[in-house]
Amino acid sequence: MSVEAHRELKKNQDLRITVMGLGHVGLPMALGLAELGWPTIGADEDSKKVASLSSGKSPFYEPGLQDLLSRHLNNGRFIPTDDLEGAIRASNVMFVCVGTPQRSNGEADLSQVESVARKIGRNLDGYKLIVEKSTVPVITARWIKKTVQRYAKVPVLTGPEGEDSGNAELEFDVASNPEFLQEGQALQNFFHPDRIVCGVESERAWEILEEIYRPLQCPVLRTDLNTAELIKHTANAFLATKISFINMVADLCEKVDADVTQVVEGIGRDPRIGPHFLSPGIGFGGYCLPKDVRAFVHMAETCGVDFSLLKEVERVNQQRVARFLSKVRNALWVLNGKVIGVLGAAFKPNTDDIREAPSLRIVEGLLAEGASLQLYDPNAMPGVRNVFPPENYPIRYCSSPYEVAEGAHAVLVLTEWEEFRGLDLLRLREAMDVPVLVDGRNVYRPEAVRAAGFEYISIGR
Repeated sequence: MSVEAHRELKKNQDLRITVMGLGHVGLPMALGLAELGWPTIGADEDSKKVASLSSGKSPFYEPGLQDLLSRHLNNGRFIPTDDLEGAIRASNVMFVCVGTPQRSNGEADLSQVESVARKIGRNLDGYKLIVEKSTVPVITARWIKKTVQRYAKVPVLTGPEGEDSGNAELEFDVASNPEFLQEGQALQNFFHPDRIVCGVESERAWEILEEIYRPLQCPVLRTDLNTAELIKHTANAFLATKISFINMVADLCEKVDADVTQVVEGIGRDPRIGPHFLSPGIGFGGYCLPKDVRAFVHMAETCGVDFSLLKEVERVNQQRVARFLSKVRNALWVLNGKVIGVLGAAFKPNTDDIREAPSLRIVEGLLAEGASLQLYDPNAMPGVRNVFPPENYPIRYCSSPYEVAEGAHAVLVLTEWEEFRGLDLLRLREAMDVPVLVDGRNVYRPEAVRAAGFEYISIGR
């Protein structure tokens, strides 16, 4: 079905939705809206991605995503297109889910957001609600408004000093509706959210977002634009702080012969703290947390606010890879010429995403010291192969964890896939040349691993 056919389909209905950007946020968002019953256009400038989606193939792994894609392509509720301007004209509600990559100084690169705002302005042909979904620094919504006004081909109502008056008659509104989707749980998060945050300036925008999200029957927090933008960065920065904090405590546990897993249980039962994001290991990675911490620090510094606490959070996280490599050296002495098995490469389970994954820095460190690697990940190996092609690096890409263990002098656990928790440890041990297991995610119980004949090294235990 074409974009024009979608316009015809919805001509007698009020809301016509487009999701701009079909990455790890935009695609689950678009398919989630389709599942709620909203016919949705998914617009992305990447024609190869759109072609893949149109043929029924998701461009990345996310549990449940492929099934939703097949269902809503077939029933016509989801229409992928690379015609962004046509999608804008066909819609009156647009969720902006484009990337905000990081510049070298930590600042968010908002060029994709600005590009979308310009396109919306040039194609403004009636009322439109522009919903900022990408993770952006505070006051980005103001710039989106100003950009749409500048590029609009028809006059728009403005208030004092050229600012939007916020009246319902305006031809467009901007809202901030930050996403809280976790890779590996994106659809679960979409359909069962803890809360939905809507930063709005008009009743019209508020009523539209209320209508869209009503089927989810969850708490909806109404705020102003700036507050909504700050909520997302604040949430991610706090989660990153919890991870770095417990990693610091894990290091202390190793020094004083204590067990960090019991420390976590002891503090996690306190309702003021809770158990979530208190898993010690090789550090946080992925596209969101590292980038958002740096962007938050940069934004605070431009406002003259001291965010040195978050600088320390990042410093602790950056040290995790070096500390883990030190554990491997202490276990094997010399790495040069050793065969090391690697279980896991994705930055977290249930995704194929390796962006800023600490596992890649560990792989790089092992290769630099002359080790040969045998690697397995249930979904992320194609991405790792692109970074470390076997014709250029001594890496063997394996079909199972047991193949990883064949002749290995050690096996390292770098991602806590559920598949790894259920391994036959005796079989794994029998395949290895030297029974050393270095667990960077505390997947196993020490007594069970040692009973299987391993020398076992974990984090904070």
